[in-house]
Amino acid sequence: MEYLENLGQKAVEAKCELQKLTETVKNNALQSAADALVRETERILVANAKDYEIAKQNGMAEGLLDRLKLTPERIEGMAEGLRQIAELNDPVGEIMESFDRPNGLHINKVRVPMGVIGIIYEARPNVTADAFGLCFKTGNAVILKGGKDAFYSNAAITEVIRETLTQKQISADAIQLITDNDRAVTTAFMQLKQYVDVLIPRGGAGLIRAVVENSTIPVIETGTGNCHIYVDEDADLKQAIPIIINAKTQRIGVCNACESLLVHEKIADRFLPALGEALKENSVEIRGDERVRALIPDATDATEEDYGREYLDYIISMKTVSCVEEAVAHINRYNTRHSDAILTENTEHAEKFLQGVDSACVYVNASTRFTDGFVFGFGAEIGISTQKLHARGPMGLRELTTYKYMIRGNGQIR
Repeated sequence: MEYLENLGQKAVEAKCELQKLTETVKNNALQSAADALVRETERILVANAKDYEIAKQNGMAEGLLDRLKLTPERIEGMAEGLRQIAELNDPVGEIMESFDRPNGLHINKVRVPMGVIGIIYEARPNVTADAFGLCFKTGNAVILKGGKDAFYSNAAITEVIRETLTQKQISADAIQLITDNDRAVTTAFMQLKQYVDVLIPRGGAGLIRAVVENSTIPVIETGTGNCHIYVDEDADLKQAIPIIINAKTQRIGVCNACESLLVHEKIADRFLPALGEALKENSVEIRGDERVRALIPDATDATEEDYGREYLDYIISMKTVSCVEEAVAHINRYNTRHSDAILTENTEHAEKFLQGVDSACVYVNASTRFTDGFVFGFGAEIGISTQKLHARGPMGLRELTTYKYMIRGNGQIR
């Protein structure tokens, strides 16, 4: 459709301009965009309040409302993400490999931008700034399709960034936001292959599935998070409860929150009652197997569906297991390849878990909440990839580049 064609053409033109910018120019623009977000906090909060009120009236779940809501601190966090990106080394132009052939050809494998990146996401306004920062630093133009629940917030953030780019005499089309919320437009965007080089969905399982099934553009799946913690028989139980409470309740509406807990049967009697009380104090509903229900009176029966579910709510599933191997098998059956953790002082068990669990991020004695580009030192993230091709885990600057071979000769023919 003409509307999307116009966006695509502008993105391609912007891409060509961005790829000529020096690292210093890009860094200065990122710093200015960060300052502008903070300076325009009130403008962004007014827009966000409209979204939040509409979402609340429509009965949006608490965890999703938390993702949607902006505060001065969260806007400062978005700005800090841009500042961190500005401080990071620009990966574009990096020589990844260099070698000579017997015929005298000199070959460099060089990191280059993807080109035009499309991102479809739900009610997460922070993605707007993160996506811009990471794409801009790597010389990529970005076309955003945010969820209608965050329409006013995304528009305000995009406007602030575009105004900054214009002031810096850089194409504002480095970032474009699709403002038509018709589903047909979103579907057509997924098929804008002549302009968009890669498409990244960020949101729930339904959104990701829709993008994978309908897109003609290569897709990087970013994940729903049915994240597990396994409490081993050799765990430090005093340490375990704070880790679990943090992973489950620090923010319930995020993909790296713990949704399922496994406990070794040998420690169940002395650990589960205390854990049950701690979770109750934090208003967490427990759904468990027979052993769990016997030790935690308030727990209800866990179904097969519970073990594979990303709740994004104050609910957790629990199961007792007999060994680390059983825990690994259960996790690999039900997880979403996002983030899983073992709590143990046994190095052999820790190693079995690290090697055996098939996830992007696997932890020993730490909360799953650390799976985050900002925390990993990437400045921000474009998403958490749960697939295995091209990128896995938090996707920072390097994950938004590809490479090409640059070959220099002196007259060789084949």
